[in-house]
Amino acid sequence: MNAPAKFFDASAPVAFAGKEAGQALAFRWYDKDRLVHGRRLEDHLRFAVCYWHSLCWPGGDPFGGETFLRPWHQGGDAMAQARAKADVAFELFRVLDVPFFTFHDVDAAPEGASLAESVANLNAIADLFEQKMASSKVRLLWGTANLFTHRRYMAGAATNPDPDIFTYAAGQVRAALEVTHRLGGQNYVLWGGREGYETLLNTDLKRELDQLGRFISLVVEHKHKMGFKGPILIEPKPKEPTKHQYDFDVATCYGFLERYDLLNDVKLNIEQNHAILAGHSFHHEVALAEALGVFGSLDINRGDDLLGWDTDQFAMNVPELALVFHEMLNRGGFTSGGLNFDAKIRRQSIDPDDLIHAHVGSMDACARAFLVAADMVDAGALTAPLTERYQGWAGPEGRAILGGQRSLADLADRALQPGFDPQPRSGRQEYLESLVNRYV
Repeated sequence: MNAPAKFFDASAPVAFAGKEAGQALAFRWYDKDRLVHGRRLEDHLRFAVCYWHSLCWPGGDPFGGETFLRPWHQGGDAMAQARAKADVAFELFRVLDVPFFTFHDVDAAPEGASLAESVANLNAIADLFEQKMASSKVRLLWGTANLFTHRRYMAGAATNPDPDIFTYAAGQVRAALEVTHRLGGQNYVLWGGREGYETLLNTDLKRELDQLGRFISLVVEHKHKMGFKGPILIEPKPKEPTKHQYDFDVATCYGFLERYDLLNDVKLNIEQNHAILAGHSFHHEVALAEALGVFGSLDINRGDDLLGWDTDQFAMNVPELALVFHEMLNRGGFTSGGLNFDAKIRRQSIDPDDLIHAHVGSMDACARAFLVAADMVDAGALTAPLTERYQGWAGPEGRAILGGQRSLADLADRALQPGFDPQPRSGRQEYLESLVNRYV
C-alpha cells in the first residue's frame, strides 16, 4: 500500500505570526527563536509529537469503532502500512516544525508471529527513521516498548506470575532500548500500564514489587552496558488499565526507586491527566518531583474535570501550565526531557488537519504559559513572598535546628522561657492567587 500523495491540506511549516495573526494556522505566542533566560524558546519547551495517539489511534471508544479511517489502518501488508504511516508522521513533524518525536515499538512497526520477527520489523522501520531523520530537524526524545496491549501482558509484564512472560518482556525492552539508542534518543521510558492488580485475592504484592524492581534494574544494567547516556523514565499513573498500579504517583515512585536503589539512573515522566487521576494537581506532582530530585520529563495533556478517566486532551489551560513551568524554571528547566504531546484529538475531529490545529493550539498555550512563568520568575512574584515566609529558617536559630545543633530538650527549654510566645503570620493565599492572575 502506498501512502496518499497528500494527507494534510497544510503543507508549509507553521510559523510565528504574532498574537494578532489573522490566519488560522499560525503561532501567536510560540516564537521558537525568542530568547528567554538565555535560551531559545524551542530549547526550553522541547516539544515532541507522540506516534501512538497522533498516528495510531483510530478514533474509537468503548461504545463505537474507528472514526478517523486513516489509510494505513485499512488492511494490506503490515510493513507497507508502517512505512506509509512513517511518511505521514515525518510530514506532520515537518509541518509542525517540532524538534522531537516519541514512539512505542508497536506504534512504529507491526508485531510479528514471534519476538524475533517483531524485532526485525522494528529494526527495519528504524532504518527508515534514520533515513528520514538525516534530512529532517526532528530528533528522538524517547522510545519505549508497549508491554500492556497484547493479551500475554493481561497480568502484567515484569510483575507477571509467569517468568516466561517476564523474559519475553525483557527481550522486547532490549530491542526498543537498542533502537532508541541507535536513533539518538535522549531518554527511555518504562510505562507500567499493567504493572498492578485487579484484586489482592490473586496477587502476591511483595513478590510483584520485587519482580518490578529487578526488571528495572536489568534495564539500567543494559543501559550502562550499551553506553546509553540518557535517563530511564517511569511514568506515574494510579489506575487504568489496572485498578491499582504500582507507579501510583510521584511519592509512590520515589519510595519504590529508593527501595530498589534506582534513584541514580531513573527519573519520572509526569502527566497532567495521571496526576488528576491520583487525586493531585499537575503542579503538585511536578513540584514534588523537583523537590525529590526525580523530575525528568512531561507528557503534556489535560483531563476533563467532569470525567473520571484518562481523556488525554491537548493541554490548553494557561494558568495551570504557568504554575508548572514556574516550578520548572526555578529549578533550571529540562535537561534531557521535554514536552511530549501524549494527547488525542477528539473522536469527532476527523479531518487530517485537525491533528495539526490541535498541536499548534497546544504549543501556543504552552508558550504563552512559559512566558508568563518567566515574567513571574524575573519579578520574583512568587519567590520573594516564599522567601519571606520562611525567613526564620534562614536565621541563626533556624540553621542551628536543621544543622543538628539543637536537641529536643534544648528546644523545649527555650519554649519554656518567659515571654516566648510566637504568633502566626498570614499565608496570604488570596493575595498570591490574585498576583498570579495579574501575569496570566
